[in-house]
Amino acid sequence: MWTTALLSLLPLAAAQLALPNSSFIPPDISTGSKPSSGGFPNPAWSSLLGSLLYFYDEQRSGVLPSTNRVPWRNDSLIYEGKDLGIDLIGGFYDAGDFSKDTYPLSFALMSMCWGATDFGKGYDMANQTAYLDDTLRWGLDWLIKAHPNASSLVVMVPNGETVIPDKDNSYWGGDRSIPSPRPVYMINDANPGTDAAAQAAAAFAACSNLYANRSFSSSYSAPAQLKNDSYADTLLTHAQQLYSFAVNATNGRKTYQTSVPQVSYAYASSGYGDELTMAALFLASATGSSSLYKDAEAFYTKYGLANNARAFNWDSKVPGLLVLFAQLNQASSSLDGNFTTWRDHAESYFDDIINHKGPGFMTDDGLLYYDGDSDDASLNPALNAAMLLNRFAPLASTPDKKNAYQDFAKSQVDYALGKNSMSMPYIVGVNPNSPTNPHSAMAAGGFDIGQIDTDPVHEAYVLYGAVVGGPDRRGRFFDIRSDWPQTEIALDYNAPMLTLASMHVASDPNDPFYTALQAGAYDKVKPKGRPCDSAIQDGCQGSRLSKNATLAMAVVITAVGLLIIGLSAWYIILVMKSRRVAKF
Repeated sequence: MWTTALLSLLPLAAAQLALPNSSFIPPDISTGSKPSSGGFPNPAWSSLLGSLLYFYDEQRSGVLPSTNRVPWRNDSLIYEGKDLGIDLIGGFYDAGDFSKDTYPLSFALMSMCWGATDFGKGYDMANQTAYLDDTLRWGLDWLIKAHPNASSLVVMVPNGETVIPDKDNSYWGGDRSIPSPRPVYMINDANPGTDAAAQAAAAFAACSNLYANRSFSSSYSAPAQLKNDSYADTLLTHAQQLYSFAVNATNGRKTYQTSVPQVSYAYASSGYGDELTMAALFLASATGSSSLYKDAEAFYTKYGLANNARAFNWDSKVPGLLVLFAQLNQASSSLDGNFTTWRDHAESYFDDIINHKGPGFMTDDGLLYYDGDSDDASLNPALNAAMLLNRFAPLASTPDKKNAYQDFAKSQVDYALGKNSMSMPYIVGVNPNSPTNPHSAMAAGGFDIGQIDTDPVHEAYVLYGAVVGGPDRRGRFFDIRSDWPQTEIALDYNAPMLTLASMHVASDPNDPFYTALQAGAYDKVKPKGRPCDSAIQDGCQGSRLSKNATLAMAVVITAVGLLIIGLSAWYIILVMKSRRVAKF
């Protein structure tokens, strides 16, 4: 009965903004090395924002709409879930293969809606709001389907017919031959997943704020103009039910991989306290509930989150919590929180970043890097940090701090857009120096996973707007299709760059950095040899030693060298003495 009532809400999804008669299509790559006319809105930033959204069209699953803009994409998995009596058609493929993963999807949707709430003016100025609406609904409508009743949530539909931890053995090919039917993995009251349920609740609540036009304060621009009260209400209902499921599951609170071990190979969660806090905060914002806000502060304390402020990503939400706490308390005193306290917590975290005192460090060519978090996708933590710094800057306690946060954020955005040792903008299709071999089964055009780098030699399709994983800690980028830590693409990789691009559309008359890069710049500095990472070890040759181990080895080598020199000198002296004795 509940499922029927829930599905009756789905037609509301059709009441969305009409797409323009003349569809936005990413411009030819060659235009990315030419300056624009500048001004507001800046044409180059507007085009970049459009391309970043276009990427999500390239990742669509299901029956593609008549407005499909991607000529090489086809309908795919159009019976998903029907063998199990559940409609899971649609949604997005998570990354370079064809898996649907609710946990990172929810994070990406939350990030996108949060960004479009605070910096929606950029979407409006770039004429991309209708595409934003279309993109969000494609993900949210699937997430609604994945939540068929109050205490159930689909958490994964894997790539292929089985879950195989070694991704090299997963299906690699085009979108017309994906093995099906596929297994569907779900959490429920008997087998809960606190983190996955809470993160989905946070996504629904954040997007409800956007569709209800609920902004945080005058410190930010108005939300993107896609207001739809009925859709906002639908999203809020799902948020409330999932939050209740996360908090009150009969079988207790657990990480979702405890109930569904199959998710562990790709998106295992390190805990659920941060997701519970995030869900409570976005729901407090959506409802004005001081009780939910108190829940958030209680979770933050109970789960010791103050000691876990590292990178911000699909698994780690604490840095975002610091900003959201500050935002809510600056916007409203009725929640009974303390803005100054949370502002100070956030500034302590951000000051450590910009002063190079935090858990992250700066690579030699200027990228914020976190051991562990950055190893398999170096740009994502840095772009998320830039996004949070720019979001928090209006709340900073002094103008100097505000400027410092914005300057650091700009350095990371510029890095991602080509101001790096590779002269490469790490977004596919925006410049002649962009990556040409993203790790994408759909775009690659081959069917032999054993020949992934040579079948075909050249990527069949340009995956416009896709943010890739990024360079290694030495700043090197090899542009190898099989090297997924550097070249894979993902829904959550694009999310922070969307918000950053929207900010720049609304406030920056100057072009993105990559317009100054001429064709061939990357070829002049392309690294020799092979990578050393989770996908390819050919280039390691002992280079996997940590900084401390490398330093210790250097000390030992130096000491041994000095010892050898000393012994040699002693030996020479003895020989000379013996020769003198013999001479006389």
